[in-house]
Amino acid sequence: MIKTMLILCAAVGLMYATEPKKIDFEAYLRSFDYQERETMKIKTPDMLVLVEEGEAILVDVRFPEEFEVWHMNFAKNIPLNELPQRLQELPKDKLIITACPHYDRSSMARLFLTLNGYNAKYLNDGLLKTADFLRGDNAKEFLEVYKATHTVTP
Repeated sequence: MIKTMLILCAAVGLMYATEPKKIDFEAYLRSFDYQERETMKIKTPDMLVLVEEGEAILVDVRFPEEFEVWHMNFAKNIPLNELPQRLQELPKDKLIITACPHYDRSSMARLFLTLNGYNAKYLNDGLLKTADFLRGDNAKEFLEVYKATHTVTP
């Protein structure tokens, strides 16, 4: 009986240990500084590398209709208004990068995720710039630099 209780207590403890630590919005604002301002953003080239290496998940927070019309094939669609109900779909052990065409919704999504204990950044050059970055000579140049600086497995 005691052994069963200890196992149950350990399991409950582990469950709470893996739960993201929520942050109070007011406390977040009080601690906001230049470092946090820099840390909360990520640019397309850095995002692409982290997603490619499996260290980050790109979450497109646009409405389903927007996502259906065009999207990045490596992005997961969780519309901003569905994010609170769908948090369990996001891994707690990876960087979550939120994205939308510019950065208004993705910035809100990043803040929500951060306050809920996730490691999150927003794509500050937006999906439109990412689409532009991934075409023509830009895409070729990016791949050449990436392959030259990273171990690529077939």
